[in-house]
Amino acid sequence: QLQFVESGGGLVQPGGSLRLSCAASGFTLDYYAIGWFRQAPGKEREAVLCINRRGGFTVYSDSVKGRFTISRDNAKNTVYLQMNSLKPEDTAVYYCGATPMYCSGSGYLDYWGQGTQVTVSS
Repeated sequence: QLQFVESGGGLVQPGGSLRLSCAASGFTLDYYAIGWFRQAPGKEREAVLCINRRGGFTVYSDSVKGRFTISRDNAKNTVYLQMNSLKPEDTAVYYCGATPMYCSGSGYLDYWGQGTQVTVSS
């Protein structure tokens, strides 16, 4: 069974940075694209970024372009989401998940974890 543990969330001031980690267990990341999506209270789920098995990535949200990056370390079975220049509107629960091989056009993921809270506030 595919399982994920997200970590690295917390409270940060506007303009600050956080790095989220997504540790996978029960499977090998090598054959999956790994993505992040977020959901803020009262809002719909929003796909953020995805990285495919060969390292290419897709940015789904215009609001994070130039601020968020995604990377993977297959040896550690972990994917990272580096978030810089954070804004209050980035406040949400962030989830990582997987889909086989390549990122979908819509950001759809077949499996995902429990999420980690990110709060951007002064």
